[in-house]
Amino acid sequence: MAAKRIIEISNIRKIYQVGTQEVRALNGVSLDIYQNEYVAIMGPSGSGKSTLMNLLGCLDTPTDGSYVLNGTDVSQMEDNELAEIRNKEIGFVFQSFNLLPRYNALDNVALPLIYAGLPRAQREEKARVALESVDLINRMEHKPNELSGGQKQRVALARALVNTPSIILADEPTGNLDTKTSIDIMTLFEAVFAQGNTIIVVTHEEDIARHARRIVRLRDGLIESDEINPNPAMAS
Repeated sequence: MAAKRIIEISNIRKIYQVGTQEVRALNGVSLDIYQNEYVAIMGPSGSGKSTLMNLLGCLDTPTDGSYVLNGTDVSQMEDNELAEIRNKEIGFVFQSFNLLPRYNALDNVALPLIYAGLPRAQREEKARVALESVDLINRMEHKPNELSGGQKQRVALARALVNTPSIILADEPTGNLDTKTSIDIMTLFEAVFAQGNTIIVVTHEEDIARHARRIVRLRDGLIESDEINPNPAMAS
């Protein structure tokens, strides 16, 4: 059976107005991503990879072109509609973790479920399961300032997984971590991928990109190359 297409981007352009100048961040990008793919998006500064990530994550809309996410055209949606799609379809993992400092790990993980309207008992149960999946159940009462960088990123990954989204979108997920902790996090991504999840990692680090099964490189707002990685690195 053919894999399901999760993301279908067609001729996406994004133009920003900076003073009197037009900045063309994306110049006509087309990209398909299928269920249970593990894709790295790379490119130098100014290549358009951050803009593409914002569009993929429904944090922004394109100037032109279409973006169909899991069967829904999201390219012209209003902010409130995008917020609903984000919460349902996308699990985010950021370089800076983006955890709420006053909330413990369990409550941070349960946050997307509040927006989804689940009752408290159900939220806590799902959050516990997500924390268990990243080996952090023994830290669920700890607040972010009581956790190491690697543990914070595990909490962030659990939060990304808790809503069983269509895609996990990770922006430089190991950018604030040392080498050993980075390997630990990439091992977790490997496990998440093995469970059938679709993962998109935006990174400038070649050693992180090598874990992906497919590497898309951007330059000057265009896709420079889109290649299958024949020998993905295995974290262990």
